[in-house]
Amino acid sequence: MESSSILDSLGVEIIGVMAPVSICMFLVVLLTYSLSVTSDPQIRTAANLIYIENPSDSATVKLEGSLENAIVFVVLVAAVTFVLVLLFYYNFTNFLKHYMRFSAFFVLGTMGGAIFLSIIQHFSIPVDSITCFVLLFNFTVLGTLSVFSEGMPIVVRQCYMVVMGIVVAAWFTKLPEWTTWFILVALALYDLVAVLAPGGPLKLLVELASTRDQELPAMVYEARPTVSRSGGGGSSLRVLVGGGGGGVSDSGSVELQAVGDGAATHNLDYNAVAVMDVDSVDGVGRSREGHSASPVSSEHSRELGSVGNRESVAEEEMSPLVELMGWGDNREEPRGLAEESDNIDRGIKLGLGDFIFYSVLVGRAAMYDLMTVYACYLAIISGLGCTLILLSVYNKALPALPISIMLGVVFYFLTRLLMEPFVVGMTTNLMMF
Repeated sequence: MESSSILDSLGVEIIGVMAPVSICMFLVVLLTYSLSVTSDPQIRTAANLIYIENPSDSATVKLEGSLENAIVFVVLVAAVTFVLVLLFYYNFTNFLKHYMRFSAFFVLGTMGGAIFLSIIQHFSIPVDSITCFVLLFNFTVLGTLSVFSEGMPIVVRQCYMVVMGIVVAAWFTKLPEWTTWFILVALALYDLVAVLAPGGPLKLLVELASTRDQELPAMVYEARPTVSRSGGGGSSLRVLVGGGGGGVSDSGSVELQAVGDGAATHNLDYNAVAVMDVDSVDGVGRSREGHSASPVSSEHSRELGSVGNRESVAEEEMSPLVELMGWGDNREEPRGLAEESDNIDRGIKLGLGDFIFYSVLVGRAAMYDLMTVYACYLAIISGLGCTLILLSVYNKALPALPISIMLGVVFYFLTRLLMEPFVVGMTTNLMMF
């Protein structure tokens, strides 16, 4: 029963992550087609500081220049990440939060505003400059507040994370072709080292956040699962994905809500909680299978019998919540049980960089034809699914870029060099309908 509940919750979380990734890639493809970014002039960014690609350059020059651009870009990303590690290590948390807010404001206000104006001009939308400025300002401020404010609904935060991924990915599609492919491969390799290597910057960030039990101020998409209150399957498996370039975080918070009245919570007997903790050493599932027959439930029934049947039922439903929130004497809890409860408390968090570079790959494929778009999309989704399955096995932070990016790049070139000529040749000779 325990393995089936884990698989069920893993399937829900896979869908919760793949849906926004698919939406982000789909909208980037639409922007690529509608705005014709291939005709835009090249922009000077951190991704092409060394070499500006010219169509008339030879393959050797493009290869060397693109490799230099990729190396410089990865070095800059690694340097910035190490600076963030140092700031977080010396508790400059407020500075990091303000920096992330400024980054979100800059992305939505300038880069998003430029795309917004391009859409208005391309589709000839009748709007005056004052109205456009007010709409853009409100959109930017709301997005900046929603990313790091606790009072915002999770749906609003998730939508703005997807929007920022679309905006940055649309700008990255303006990079030349050779530089784009070298940067994608280099970032996938860097993500592998940064998350798994002993001295990797992303690994250090995750470990610091874990030991301090703090939320790392980073731009991450969090798929918060809903917690069921029925039976033993009431807790969803929560794991963590390390993001490439977008930052990762590890949260130990329990996002559950108490069932019943607040008075029942205050009248809770902590000795009964200690009895339940000792009883749950043999397994977490045993204390959740039958609340009416557990020692905690009988203890609550004896102590709160005068309160009434309604509050007694509420106390019985509170028992798993009390155990997960760590009330009572949990210091004597075995290590295996503590790790299992910690795994339940974690959730899938996908870095904003993963959204961006998945969409950049699909956007680059959209500049060729739709067949490569389909192939790259299926490869990226398959790689993301493999990564999430590996997360459920190893229960530690894993890089989300390497498998998906490598599969996407391989399928792009296989489709462009082999499948597309074969299919076009078959259809033009009326051998395939």
